[in-house]
Amino acid sequence: MSGAVKQSAVLKRFDNAPSPLADDLCLAQYAEILAERKTAAERLAKRLAGKGKTLGDFASGHEYYGLHFKEGRWIFREWLPNAQNVWLTGDFSNWCNDDRFKLTKKRNGVFEGVFPAEAIRHEMHYMIYVQFDDFNGALRIPAYARRVVQDAHTGSFCAQVWQPSTPYIFQYPVPPAKAPLIYEAHIGIAGEVAKVNCFEDFRRFNLPDIAAKGYNTIQLMGIMEHPYYGSFGYHVSNFFAVSSRFGTPEEFKALVDEAHKLGLRVIIDLVHSHAVRNEVEGLGAVDGKRETYFHAGGRGEHEAWDSLCFDYGKIDVLHFLLSNCRFYLDEYNIDGFRFDGVTSMLYLHHGLNRCFTSYEDYFGDDVDNDALAYLTLANKLIHEVRPDAVTIAEDVSGMPGLASKEGVGFDYRMAMGGTDMWFKLLDIPDECWNMFQLYGELTNRRQDERAIGYVECHDQAIVGGQSAIFRMAGSAMYFAMHRESGHPAVDRAVALHKLMRLASAATAGHGYLNFIGNEFGHPEWVDLPREGNNWSYEHARRLWHLEYDPQLRFGDLSAFDKAMTAIVGTAGFYQRPVQTVRIDDEKKIIVFERDDYWFIFNFHPGTSQVDYRFEARAGIYETVLDSDSGKFGGFDLREAGQTYYTLADKNGLQLSLYLPARSALVLKRRNVR
Repeated sequence: MSGAVKQSAVLKRFDNAPSPLADDLCLAQYAEILAERKTAAERLAKRLAGKGKTLGDFASGHEYYGLHFKEGRWIFREWLPNAQNVWLTGDFSNWCNDDRFKLTKKRNGVFEGVFPAEAIRHEMHYMIYVQFDDFNGALRIPAYARRVVQDAHTGSFCAQVWQPSTPYIFQYPVPPAKAPLIYEAHIGIAGEVAKVNCFEDFRRFNLPDIAAKGYNTIQLMGIMEHPYYGSFGYHVSNFFAVSSRFGTPEEFKALVDEAHKLGLRVIIDLVHSHAVRNEVEGLGAVDGKRETYFHAGGRGEHEAWDSLCFDYGKIDVLHFLLSNCRFYLDEYNIDGFRFDGVTSMLYLHHGLNRCFTSYEDYFGDDVDNDALAYLTLANKLIHEVRPDAVTIAEDVSGMPGLASKEGVGFDYRMAMGGTDMWFKLLDIPDECWNMFQLYGELTNRRQDERAIGYVECHDQAIVGGQSAIFRMAGSAMYFAMHRESGHPAVDRAVALHKLMRLASAATAGHGYLNFIGNEFGHPEWVDLPREGNNWSYEHARRLWHLEYDPQLRFGDLSAFDKAMTAIVGTAGFYQRPVQTVRIDDEKKIIVFERDDYWFIFNFHPGTSQVDYRFEARAGIYETVLDSDSGKFGGFDLREAGQTYYTLADKNGLQLSLYLPARSALVLKRRNVR
């Protein structure tokens, strides 16, 4: 037995039950700051709710503001504290400032108008004309508009009345919350035809496919309206409107309902970290002043993203954002949110060019305490309105308490270190991979917080990036993915694609994520039409035919992914701890156990192990997954379906296995009777 093996016989146990934040002794010196943050959020919640009311009552701005048909009449309200006069204008007024549609200024900068039922009809177009002062004014889309459409000829946007005579009624119950196996997707690129895919396409084709692959949660990008398609939905202009380029509000409701029917929960990307600069269709200067919703000066500018930063210290901004959270729960029956750009929100420096190597980074003057309080209240609100709703934080800084009930309150955080590690490893030869570092990164997480593991999400594939398999196979993907090619780059890519995903999913803290198409090794990158690519849709789609072509190996990867999700999706799997059995850096072996599943990896690029032994508990071990199986694009070097028995030798009970190079084996332990 090698020295490396002896040293690492039993390294560590990772208990999955979240422990109290106070158990982190390194946080002791910051206990007062943590307590003050919590107290500040509680004080703010009470202030917002008012006497005898809840935060949910406060977060109902979407029912007060905007255009509503109530009690046989139309009522419109908008918060425009710096406006002098405001008119509702549109098809119903021939786009003139008709005094019949002039709004009355109420208290606290609220403008209101009441109009007869016959004055406004479903699908009419409208905006508001805001007079800033005696000499200046402009058209604006209302902040709370629920439907915004783009003119096919001019490219301009405007609000649209949405009051269908037969509104969609949800028919299916929400599936129960489980450890999330997340399928991240973008509606527009989800089809194979070079076009903008729509809600109906996704509902009919993609949903059944996702459910069949074993995922239980869909995470949808770009749902909120955004004027520039190429932003992938991260430059939001109209926060209460689902993107009309994908379809109507009723069609999105039907998509959510169909997902629930299939046992899929639906979460959407919530972009409250910044907003598009646009003034006509966005919030950039809705009443003539940028400071209405955003910070003044440099603090209101996100130079790296070319966008504007919300002022989380203003009550009316909190009203807008918290109401936005509740709106999607109420109106679209979704099951939660992935909060985008949380690092940018948490720090005045937005996390740009920062490494976060010390706890001091989380408690200094650079922390935006207003944003921290907002995120705490957002989580409190969401769980108050929907106790089963899921909230996920995208944060690269690792701020303690972010995904803790004692802290900010997110249910999960993205384990972003894992994907960074994988892509760094791809830059060095396989034989130089350090198994201790690899396994350490996969299991390195705060014990008081839940985490979602993944190899790659949309970040790695967009904006000039590459999917992991394309990074490994390179140009060989274009000509050597057929079964008989034997190309070494493709063989390596196919083998590591399986090992990377299995290792990430099996060690993940509390859930796993995959980006659309990556389950079968989709090649190349994702790039929406823009000036830089001559407005091409070539990379704004998913080549599903590759997955189903029997002459190619893509389908093998998809079959492996389905077999993998069947294991990690087993009830209770993510509630069990990961227990280390063996780390052998010399032979590139990793062995760990979870929920009586034993995961054995041989990452060595060229050396197979015969009669490789490691300590094991007494039992019968049945093969449940073999990455080297021919049905998964492997070489069938092991006899299929083998059962293994523990052997007694001078080192105690052992398992003896044949481990081909670049392969993984999953065994299920059964008790000896």
